[in-house]
Amino acid sequence: MTAALGTAALWCGLLASLVSALAWQRARPAALAVRAGRAALGCAVLAVALQVTGLIGHGVYGVPLSYTVTSLWSALEASLLLWLLALTGVATVAGRRRRPGDRLQSVAMAAVMLVCAVFFAVSALTGPPVVPAAADGPGPGALLHLGSAALAVPFGHGVAWLVTGRTETGTIRRWTLAAWVPLTAGIVLGAWWSYRALGWGGSWEWDPVENGALMPWLLATALLHAAPSRAMRPWVAPLALAAFLLVPFGMFLAAHDTAPPGSALPVTVLPVTALAGAALLAALTVTLAGARGLLARCEPRHPARPDPLLLLGCALLTVLAGTVLLGLLLPPAAELLRGERAEAGPPYYEGTLVPGLLALLALMGAAARVRHPRDGTAGGTRHWDRATGARRGLAWPLAVGAGTVAALALTGPPPVMALAVFGLAAFVLAAVAGRLLARTGGEPMGLRRAGGLVAHAGIALAAVAVAASSGYAEEATARVWTGGSVPAGGYTVRLEAVERDADATATTITAVVSAAREGTVVDVLRPSLTSYPASGGPPVARPAVRSVLLHDLYVSVTDVGEDGRSAVLRVAVNPFMSLLWASGAIIALGGLLALIGGRGRPRTPPPGSHGRRASVPRPRRAAAM
Repeated sequence: MTAALGTAALWCGLLASLVSALAWQRARPAALAVRAGRAALGCAVLAVALQVTGLIGHGVYGVPLSYTVTSLWSALEASLLLWLLALTGVATVAGRRRRPGDRLQSVAMAAVMLVCAVFFAVSALTGPPVVPAAADGPGPGALLHLGSAALAVPFGHGVAWLVTGRTETGTIRRWTLAAWVPLTAGIVLGAWWSYRALGWGGSWEWDPVENGALMPWLLATALLHAAPSRAMRPWVAPLALAAFLLVPFGMFLAAHDTAPPGSALPVTVLPVTALAGAALLAALTVTLAGARGLLARCEPRHPARPDPLLLLGCALLTVLAGTVLLGLLLPPAAELLRGERAEAGPPYYEGTLVPGLLALLALMGAAARVRHPRDGTAGGTRHWDRATGARRGLAWPLAVGAGTVAALALTGPPPVMALAVFGLAAFVLAAVAGRLLARTGGEPMGLRRAGGLVAHAGIALAAVAVAASSGYAEEATARVWTGGSVPAGGYTVRLEAVERDADATATTITAVVSAAREGTVVDVLRPSLTSYPASGGPPVARPAVRSVLLHDLYVSVTDVGEDGRSAVLRVAVNPFMSLLWASGAIIALGGLLALIGGRGRPRTPPPGSHGRRASVPRPRRAAAM
């Protein structure tokens, strides 16, 4: 009965989304468009509520209630429901104010509601909405759903740009920021959860779920930089379309790559999922292949010259997203062509992405020393700060970066890549600090520009933390008996006891260990392994982490002897992990400042525009058309 009600809610949501899309296409959209959109949101809420109720009452795995509820986004079918909830919620907020006669808003909202209709149909056809959720499924978390769903509004405006030949870059930028902030927070929190809860010792594994969130984030970052610039306007629509299309495409690829060998997807899900994935791939291919044509179409009669740093930065971010996409496409392509599963692992991503990331750090440092002209024209060409000039403006940040490299090189032979990251990060931080300090005695800096600089500083700090934790980490793994110890990174970790606790739903084995430094015990940690017999899955490792200012002591237990007197301990000392989580908060804070600073801020129209919305001239249709 519950499954039938949930299925009915999905079909009703499909109908409401179609009605809303058609109503938005009227010359003067009536209240019906908004009401139908709200009805679609109500159907999504009902479907999710039924799914959560079914999960709680299912009781298959016997796991804690919090795990049961959060498994809503761990299985593909249930994850689609949460995605629908976020998508319809975004559509409701975006369409809450109707602007009569505004063709741009009508087309954009119609496109957003059609997207809602498509996913209502996909969710209804892939199986009943009330299903048991997999314990290790591919679905992204709630914040990632919210952020990626917000990209539907820029997508809608990208479609409207193709239909009307006009753009509203202010709306695109605000909604992209509204998506970028939760995407950033979701990625960082996902890495933190992976580090603190999974017990494998790292925070990023380049798995399909992580990469599926990283691709839209990279393109959304490029879109944020391109949208305010008139010279970069030809990039806006392709980036808006591709950023959103990569979200569901990454979800379907994640479902394929995380499936067990020999069964890519459940039988009930395979036909519709394969069809939807093929359609998304075709749409993405058309978008990327037609990018050059779109650039030519919207090129103004008197094009502005784009800032070279901005152009290169957007191009680099786009190439990085394409590289990640290629890594996701390799496993299904290899399985299709050779009948064997393949995987693009960390060596592929690190070897191809790290050079581009280093180049981005260099560009961020250089970009901090340029500014927009003071005449207030939207998207004017940047120029070097005339007060100092290019050489003087970059001289002392470069000196700080070079001094950092020299000082670290004198302390010992550090990894070359880590040394390069430290030097470039110091260059970025010095350039950002110089820009912020220069404004204190001159004209005030708005929250929008300050937020961008704060986000750049956070990215530089994150690069330092990642380079330090990967280049300077020390670890050791060994089987020890009670009273035995494992040395690592200046610590001596001693196994004091092995405790076993079992109830009707779970069995937990805890290794009680003491951590000593220079002969003095500084902490007692309790890493554990928990098994849920009803689930039939592998034990869940829960590490114990001792965080101090400059490093983490990370202890996990991977196996316990049958006699209960021995355990395999993995001990790692990871430097600067606290800085990594703090830098994620700084990046998200910078995005929030930029979003707050850009709200309600009137943009000075370019000369001769008479206050009209910025638009791109449409080409004349050929007579044969």
